[in-house]
Formats: sequence, C-alpha cells, structure tokens
Amino acid sequence: MSDFSKDIEKQIKLKGEEFGFSDVGVVLPNSIPEAAGRLKNFLVNGYHGQMEWLERRSSWRSNPESLWPEVKSIIVVAENYAPTDDPLRGLNRTDLGNISVYAHGRDYHDVLKKRLKRMGRWLVSKTGAKIKVFVDTAPVMEKPLAQAAGMGWQGKHSNLVSRKLGNWFFLGVIFTNLKIKPDVPERDHCGQCKKCIDICPTAAFVSPYKLDARKCISYLTIEHKGPIDVSFRKKIGNRIYGCDDCLAVCPWNKFAKKSSELQYFSKKELNLQPLEVLASLNDSEFRAMFAKSPVKRIGRDRFVRNVVYAIGNSRNTKFLKILKTLVEDTNFSVRDAAKWAALNLKKKDE
Repeated sequence: MSDFSKDIEKQIKLKGEEFGFSDVGVVLPNSIPEAAGRLKNFLVNGYHGQMEWLERRSSWRSNPESLWPEVKSIIVVAENYAPTDDPLRGLNRTDLGNISVYAHGRDYHDVLKKRLKRMGRWLVSKTGAKIKVFVDTAPVMEKPLAQAAGMGWQGKHSNLVSRKLGNWFFLGVIFTNLKIKPDVPERDHCGQCKKCIDICPTAAFVSPYKLDARKCISYLTIEHKGPIDVSFRKKIGNRIYGCDDCLAVCPWNKFAKKSSELQYFSKKELNLQPLEVLASLNDSEFRAMFAKSPVKRIGRDRFVRNVVYAIGNSRNTKFLKILKTLVEDTNFSVRDAAKWAALNLKKKDE
C-alpha cells in the first residue's frame, strides 16, 4: 500500500466534494463505544417493533470491527436532499396522499451507493487500500459514526443534525484498512429547543433523544406489517408513506441548501396524488407507478392500506364508493382499513 500523501484526509474531502457529496468526515472504528448500550436499551424495550433485522447481528452494528476486522478508518459522507418548499403544506390537502420528502425521487440507496463506489474506486486506485462500501442496508450505525466524524449530532428526534446542512441528508460509509487522521466529534447544539418533540402527531418520543418506533408514523406506514393499531389511524392524517414533521420544524434547517442532485426529485409529481387514484392501484399498476422509488419496496398492499387510512381521515364522503370495492380486497389489511374508513366517513355524514 502506498503512503499516498501525508494529508490524505484533505485529499479525501476535496475528492468527496468533487463527487458531489455535501460533507465528508473520517472516524476511527472504535469511536462509538456508547452505541452498544443505547442499541441494547432500544431493543430490550421493544421500541424496534417488527424490525427484527435490528436484533440480528446487533453486535456488528455497535462495533464496526466485528463487521470487518480489517477496518482501520471509516469515511462517512453526507448527501443533501433538502426540499425547496414546505413539506408540511401538503398535510392540509386531505384528499391527496402525502409522501415523505426522501421518497420524491430515485431510491437513495441506488443513487448514493453508485457515487460512493466511484469514490471508493478512486481511493483504491490511489492507495491500494481495501474498502467496503455501505449505504443504510448493512448493520452499520451511520448516525453515531457521523457524529464522531464531526458531521453533526443526533438531535432530540434521534436524526442527525448538521450546522451547515440542517437535517435533510442521507449518509453513506466507506470502511477501509487505510489509516487516516480522524475528525473531531461534533457536540450537541439542540439547546432548550424541543420543536421536534412537540410536533410529533403520535407522541412517539419517550423522552428527548429516545424514540419508540412503534408509535412513529414513518415506521407504521413503511415497516409495520398488517393492520395499524386503531389508536394511531386518525393521527396518520394523509401521510401515506413516511412522516417529515420532526425534520421539517428543526431550526437548523435555515442553513439547508437546495439539493443539486436532481434524481432525488425526479418523481416529485407522485406526491400529493388523488387518494382515489392511489387506492385503485392493482399490483402491476403500483409497481409501474413507483418503479425505482423507495415507495415500491413496501408493496401494493401495505401502500393501499395507508391510502385507505388517509381516505378515512379525509372527512369526504365521495370516497365511500371506492371503499365499497376495497372492503372486498384480497388483502386483509386493506379490507380492515376500508371498513374502518367507511365507518369514519359515515359518522361524519350523520
């Protein structure tokens, strides 16, 4: 392996900027010792709900060296996807389906990983180092690593907040056996603010910095399989995929800049579509509409279930006609949602 340069960390950051990343940091693999205890507490309390994958290989998540014993440094990158308009505005359009900002374009796993691999190939060509590239799907705790790399801090909503990016950004990591000087960890700058806690529709935060995912609308509409508990259905409103409330109110977003990656907005027209159109989708129509979108991964049945909850919250009896069809749907969750929605609308009409 060549020495490459005495200021390799500077060259990595400059190259990261060339590749289009919004920020780049470097951290040692043993820099998040507290992560194991936090994850264990989260799992013991059952806050992960149906996300069994968080339990599997949990030791790998809190200890990068367990995932890859050869790792000596971890490069963390941030990719900005800040919206250009207020993401909460669509919540008032109760006849339309509101989709989380991060899903307004191509699946970030594909977009970010492609760019991250290019950076990895550059690093290998220059240094001969070994690398492993990860974007979200591997057992890696990106947020604690990013904080240790000085890129931001985990806010009271548990998401990463940056003083120069706000909190609208994706994270990716490159593990390498190359020794690189680490950055200085970032400290917490939330202060007394708790806007993210106060706005949560379902009171999903047990306390600041501690989320019970089982109550989180993002979890409920994306990860949760089967019918959603009746106590949460009205609180979902017209959110049919994810929730941006706690992200949108963060004061640090005043420093967020418009994303330059157009692929993250390439399917923006799919947001705020008429609920009756979305509720009528069959499997092939759903797959065609959401091709290459993060939304596609939850499947037609779970998606239509969410849409039907939104219909039940619309207070518009025009939807009773389509609900008559959906109460006979082949999927139990959709049928159950349709019956609940029809009851809600009929109560409004009385």
